[in-house]
Amino acid sequence: MTSNHRLIPNGFCWCGCGREITLGKFFAQGHDKVAEAALMAVRYEASVPRLLAEHGFGPDKSVTDAAVNEGGWEKCPRGCGYVGAPASVTNHIRKHHTNKES
Repeated sequence: MTSNHRLIPNGFCWCGCGREITLGKFFAQGHDKVAEAALMAVRYEASVPRLLAEHGFGPDKSVTDAAVNEGGWEKCPRGCGYVGAPASVTNHIRKHHTNKES
């Protein structure tokens, strides 16, 4: 499913609305979520479980483990089980694991 070719913004919103946008952007503000929801409705019955199952994930195969192993995500080094993009893990640590002493 992943392609190696680079996607290049063309000055028009990729949701298909036809709106002209700033070069270097794919979407008008908020239209990325509109496009995501539309794709979910069209291809996956608006169901995240259906999306996961269609890509081979579910209770017996973790999509978050795949994201850590193949997608550049990280596990919280504090062992709490949190996973996410590196910036998300950093924010998580700051919010949930930093001692707040005065």
